[in-house]
Amino acid sequence: MIRSTELVAAIEAAISAADRPFHLERADAAPGGCIHRAYILQGSGNRYFAKFNAASQADTFAAEADGLTALAAAGARVPSSLCRGTAGAQAFHVLEYLDLGHQGDPAALARTLAAVHAVHCESYGWPRDNYIGTSPQCNRRSVSWFQFWGEARLASQLELAGRNRMGPTLARKGERLIAALPRLLGSHAPAPSMLHGDLWSGNAGFLADGTPVIFDPAVYCGDSEADLAMTELFGGFAPVFYSAYREIAPPAPGYPVRKTLYNLYHVLNHANLFGGAYAGQAERMMDQLLAETG
Repeated sequence: MIRSTELVAAIEAAISAADRPFHLERADAAPGGCIHRAYILQGSGNRYFAKFNAASQADTFAAEADGLTALAAAGARVPSSLCRGTAGAQAFHVLEYLDLGHQGDPAALARTLAAVHAVHCESYGWPRDNYIGTSPQCNRRSVSWFQFWGEARLASQLELAGRNRMGPTLARKGERLIAALPRLLGSHAPAPSMLHGDLWSGNAGFLADGTPVIFDPAVYCGDSEADLAMTELFGGFAPVFYSAYREIAPPAPGYPVRKTLYNLYHVLNHANLFGGAYAGQAERMMDQLLAETG
């Protein structure tokens, strides 16, 4: 339950200004999520989905709203961002409530993703930095894909790993891998496509009519294969998802190696966020990629 009267007043005022008059009658904790606290808010005959965190995390909500707006403009069904703000030590983000399930058409989800990827940008990156989980995600624009991936993705995570005292072996292998990127990616010049940036099965669902919905983005413009690779990282989607996507946008030759390279970023981020065995997994992925360079 939300106990702060200051926070309740701020939420009621923000929703009333953004949508319709609202008086909070009930707040039920929503399942899932390891970054923010989530609730389903009910009152005045309406329901909303709301996320809460410390006020210092308010920019993560601004980045989320920016990403959702971009994905919606690209044709994806997303929960609309209604309002956000702070009250005392708390930040909040109120979104459209959608009753989501896991039953739907994976092929339709694949077509949604392909449509997002068909939106092209002038360069790699994004107008603003954002977050992958709670880790800062650098989106400094670049016209070189391998430089962007080395500097804005791998180097940023390796720097964070150093601050988290993950050891010199990971750092040394990471430096060698970044130096090898011209050989791994130098001839690969993908169109800068709009990406969800953090797409796995936990960040997608379906409405009752089967419409696919994607959420919790970390958007930027890059290789569409980076999104496709991450869908395979944590269990993946049904086989029909991949066959439908490949009918529209088949991966270029060499994708299996690039899949490992792109997913290394997410494994490094999990090591920085959660520790555990992820650092060892990242080192094994680096070994595999370095072996590809001879």
